[in-house]
Amino acid sequence: MDALSGQGRWLPVVLVAVGALPVAGLLARGLVEWRVRGGVERREAWRCSLAEVGIIVGTIPWLWMILTPLPGDGLVHLVPFEDLAGQFHHPPLWVAFQIGGNLLVFAAYGFLAPVRWPIHPLWVVVTAAGASATAETLQWALHLGRVASVDDVLVNAAGAGLAALCSRRWWRRTATPGPAA
Repeated sequence: MDALSGQGRWLPVVLVAVGALPVAGLLARGLVEWRVRGGVERREAWRCSLAEVGIIVGTIPWLWMILTPLPGDGLVHLVPFEDLAGQFHHPPLWVAFQIGGNLLVFAAYGFLAPVRWPIHPLWVVVTAAGASATAETLQWALHLGRVASVDDVLVNAAGAGLAALCSRRWWRRTATPGPAA
């Protein structure tokens, strides 16, 4: 299978995600104004609002893609690293898209959660693993013709953890003040 063969399939997701950016910007601005009216300092209001909207905007398109039905029967891989090892029998570009995509599924959450809340990167990994396990279970339970794999859970969670480490400079160290935070 060609690494780029699904590009037409994902074009609507990309177009909707890009088209949603102005709406996300307006939503963030509205959240800022709501927080400022509630007594939160403007800089802190921007920090919280951008992180929250960024988590949603950076995660929903990936979830849409992985929960999109595909033709054919789905597969289930429950043995850790079995599916991941099998990926390396494909061309390098295909492997890069598969693993790179899985690393990015919860990367926005991983990068921004410790910026928004005082959450340790280990908890970022745990929550991303739980969300990923839910998505993989849905792929299987809804008969979406997808591969539900424990390796996807591991790589998704690792991507969130690596992204959390990348945002270390901006991590929140104390709880957010104010009732509207």
